[in-house]
Amino acid sequence: MKALSRKDRKFTWKNIKEQKYLIAMSIPFVIWVIIFRYVPLTGWLMAFQDFKFKTGKGWFATLLDQQWVGLKHFITLFKEPQFYQAMENTLGMSILGIIFGFIFSISFALLINELKTLKFKRVVQTISYLPHFVSWVVVAGLVNSMLAPAGAVNELLMALNIIKEPIHFMTKPNMFWGVVIGSDLWKETGWNAIIYLAAITGIDPEMYEAAKVDGANRFKQMIHITLPGIRSTVIVLLIMSIGNLINIGFEKQMLLGNNVVQQKALVLDKYALDYGIGMFRYSYGTAIGIFKSVVGIILVFGANFIAKKTGEGGIV
Repeated sequence: MKALSRKDRKFTWKNIKEQKYLIAMSIPFVIWVIIFRYVPLTGWLMAFQDFKFKTGKGWFATLLDQQWVGLKHFITLFKEPQFYQAMENTLGMSILGIIFGFIFSISFALLINELKTLKFKRVVQTISYLPHFVSWVVVAGLVNSMLAPAGAVNELLMALNIIKEPIHFMTKPNMFWGVVIGSDLWKETGWNAIIYLAAITGIDPEMYEAAKVDGANRFKQMIHITLPGIRSTVIVLLIMSIGNLINIGFEKQMLLGNNVVQQKALVLDKYALDYGIGMFRYSYGTAIGIFKSVVGIILVFGANFIAKKTGEGGIV
């Protein structure tokens, strides 16, 4: 590596002195990231051990005083049939969630942007993102009540003569993915649309004026100006979403699931909780976590590489 010249060092030191207050303000956050994000990574050593708690020793001493077993837990992981069921459910719900999430969020942002009455537009936007702040515990209760045999959804469908008998939505395994994805869309669509609305405001208004002169109606302006104008934002968010493809959590599945739909509700995070920590197999649970992290990193860089190769830009 080429050493910095005296002029470059002087320039760098000058920048540091000019931005010393910003640097000082960032130090607590850097320390927070190191303590809560990087220090816990030492726990990854557990995946290569038969970890057992030992009294009378500190955490690091206990961590190092274990039997090393190499890739034993990773080999066990790939032999477990429940792991593949969890992968199928995780990928299925994640992919469908990303597809419908982007479609609904972008469509909602475009529709809100077309509202001309500013006051009504603000009211609609505020109401739409309020569900984001509602706990999943409350949402699960609402969904269970709405989809119950005597709930509002069944009552409405029967009143419209669409069905003759109530549908037991929450006890049909084939409907569970739809229930989870639909609940997530209701909760997050308004919140996710905010960033698209912010991107839309950055589009030059003169482009719309020029389109009007050329005879483009509002729909054509939306298709040929608004959507291309937010394409870079969509690409970045898509890459980040793909990176979290297998990190969907387990709150929704645990709260909305039951014994009847348990097979369709098992995702990787819940699998790690039930078959790892829940059974005191801490090393096995850590191996699942490492697998998720490695796959997530590969997906992020893979999606970013493809985006850059296709000329759509990327995040790095």
